[in-house]
Parts: sequence; C-alpha cells; structure tokens
Amino acid sequence: MTLMRHRWSGPAAILLGLLIGLATAVTLVLLREPPQRIETPEASHAVRYIRAELLPLRVRVGGHGVARPAETWAAVANVPGRVIYRHPELQSGNLLPEGALLLRIDPSRYEFAEREARAELASLRAERRELDDEERNTRRLLALEQRRLDLAEQELDRVRRLAERGAVSSAQRDEQERVTLQQEHAVQSLQNQLLLFPARRERLEAQRARTETRLDHALQDLADTRFFAPYDLRVHDVEVERHQHVNAGQRLFRADNIAAAELTAHVPVKQMRRLLGGDTPPPLTVANDATLPRVDLSGLEAKATLVGVDGVVWPAQVKRVVDGLDPQTRTARVVLQVDHPYRQAQPPVRPPLVRGMYLRAELSQPLTEPRLVIPAHAVHRDEVYLVNEEDRLQRRAVSVAFWQEGLAVLAEGLAPGDRVVVDDVVPAIGGMLLDPRRDEALEASVRERAEGTQP
Repeated sequence: MTLMRHRWSGPAAILLGLLIGLATAVTLVLLREPPQRIETPEASHAVRYIRAELLPLRVRVGGHGVARPAETWAAVANVPGRVIYRHPELQSGNLLPEGALLLRIDPSRYEFAEREARAELASLRAERRELDDEERNTRRLLALEQRRLDLAEQELDRVRRLAERGAVSSAQRDEQERVTLQQEHAVQSLQNQLLLFPARRERLEAQRARTETRLDHALQDLADTRFFAPYDLRVHDVEVERHQHVNAGQRLFRADNIAAAELTAHVPVKQMRRLLGGDTPPPLTVANDATLPRVDLSGLEAKATLVGVDGVVWPAQVKRVVDGLDPQTRTARVVLQVDHPYRQAQPPVRPPLVRGMYLRAELSQPLTEPRLVIPAHAVHRDEVYLVNEEDRLQRRAVSVAFWQEGLAVLAEGLAPGDRVVVDDVVPAIGGMLLDPRRDEALEASVRERAEGTQP
C-alpha cells in the first residue's frame, strides 16, 4: 500500500489530472446543444396624427386701447350772465335724455335787447307806411298841379295871341307868363320830391335790415342762455354752479354722446400687412388725391372685448386708420367704432362701454386663397413629424408664414394629404415604427379655428 502511494505521487499525478479534465471538457463540448434563436418584434410608438389640408383662413390680429366717446360736447358760454337754473341731474356720470334743459343763464338783458329791436322795427314799419302814403299824396298833388300847369300854358298861349293883335296889354301877357312859371316851379318841386322817395325808402330798408340784424343777434343771445341736450348723453364733468356768474367763452360742462364709442387699437405694422393680405406694408392713410392708392377697410370685421372680464364683447366697425405711426410703439392706430354701447347693458354682469375702459380689439378678414394650417405645437424647430406610407416617422423641414392663436400657417414644406404627427415624440428618430391614430376631433378644431367659427 505504501508502494502504490509512492508510485502516483509527483508529476505523474498532475499529468493524470490534466488528462482527466481534458477528457471531461471534450465530452461536454461534444455533448452540448446549440443556442436557441428567439426573434423579438420591433416596438412601435402610438401617435396621433391629422391630415394636412388646404383650409379657408380668416386672418385675425389684435390690439389694445382705451375706450372714449365718439362725440363729446363741451358746453361753452357764448354770452355772459348769471346761472339761474341747473338741472338737478346735471352731475358727473348721470344719463340725461335728448332735449332736456340742462342749464340757463339770466336772459333779462337779452330780452330787453329783443324788445328794443322789435319796437324799432315797428317804428320803421310805421315810417315806411307814412312814406308810402306821402308818396301817393305827392303823386295825386302832382297830377293836380300838372293839370293847373296845362291850363296856365293854354291861357298863356291865348294871351299871347291876343297881345299880338293888340287886344291885351303887355302887362297882362307878362302876368300870365309869371303865373305859368310859378306853376311849372310847383310841378317841378313835386317831381323832385318823387325822385327822393326811392332814396328815402332805401334808407328805411337799411335801417330795417340793421335792426333785424340786432334782433337776430338778440334772439341768438337769448337762445344761447339755454342749454338743451342735443342727444342722449352722459355727463362727464360740470364746472359751474347755480347763481354763479359766467363769462363768454367759459366752459360750463362736458357730456358724452352715448350713441357710439370709439377705440384706437395699436396694431403692429407686420400684422396689419398680414391682415390686408399684402407682402408690403400698405399705406396707412387715405389720400385726398384719387390717383394715389387707398386702403380698403370695408372687408374688415372687428369686435371689442373688455379686458379682465369674460364674455363682455361688443361688435365694432373699422372706421379709419390714424395718420402716421404711434411715435412710441411704432404701431398702426386703427380706430374702431362701437354703436349703441349702452344697449343690452346689465350691470354688473355686463357693464356699458364707457370712457376709460381698457379693451382688446380683434380685427379679422378672410384670405382669398386657402392655406395649409396645422396646430402650432406640431412644429418642432422648423420641422414637422410625418407618418410615411410604411407607418414610420419622417422628419421634414417646413417654412412657417405666420403664427396665429395656436395655429401655424405654412408657406412650404407640406402637401395636402400628408399625415402630420401631433404628439411630442421623444426621441424622434427618423424611420422608427409608429402606431398612428387619426385625431378627427383635432382636425375639426383646427378647421373651425382657421375659419374663425371657434372663439
């Protein structure tokens, strides 16, 4: 037993162990089974898409401004005097109807002037009647004197014939000539008086015209002592009290016409150009010369919204564009008019449109040509993600003409029918497999917003 243990010790034992291990490894290699091949399907990403289509587009731009009345009446005293009446409701903020007597100045001195002018006119009319009667009497007297002159001339002819035959003396002939000359003088005097009547009548007419002017002036002064509301108005401020003496030219109060209100909206020139559909800024004034270009504002629609209060909207009209740009903001100033700003007012839910309200103005106009419109969030740094024919992701560069209220209006890069991914795919790897689902509700929303039927 001791000899056997000694024989397998040392190098021989190591070699034997190596042989046994090698044999075991070979056996395992020869007896192993090949690895199984398992194919994993490519993962797809679920995304929503819409079909790009040409849509009728209503361009909408906005601006802000402060409301003011379209017409303000600054009541100024044309005549001096003491205020003897003031309407009890003539206070700032009150509404007064058309025709209401608001203020009256003491009319005494102007009534005196009126009566004096009327009395003078009556006196002139009496003088005119007296002049007419005198002219008629003078004409009748002239007719009588003319008949006497005719008789005197006939008698003179008879006396002269008798004097030639010696039937009468020269003294009788001379006496008859003297009588005839006196009668001619009387006729001539009456004729001269008749010639003066037109001048006297003209002088009376001038005096009458001058007095009538004084009367008109007195009546105008008398009318200027009363201040009636020329339209339904709201009192802005009052600067005079009852029993106060006012001077000509002094402002008494101010009131606003409640028939219409105005808003000057400040709109960037770039947006104004887009609204009018041009590629160059339009002229911002309407020229007097018919040969110069004019801005056509008739197709613009507008509305005014009260800032800070939901649901308070007034329809408006675009009246004009103020000459030049605002010197501070360099924006175009578009004047909007709101008719009947007090109609349908239900304070405090729906207040009337009054002076000083801060408003947002929205101007819109449909474009003549349809445009490709997609949601703004579908544009990723001037690219859009598309679903190609193999339902794989395709990245395409696009050019955005302008942005409008959550929409991107494209100039180029898309064609009608392209499937535009509206989800934010992360990471967005070109060629990745997609599981697309069409979002018809979003398509309808984009269409309504583009057409302007959705607020």
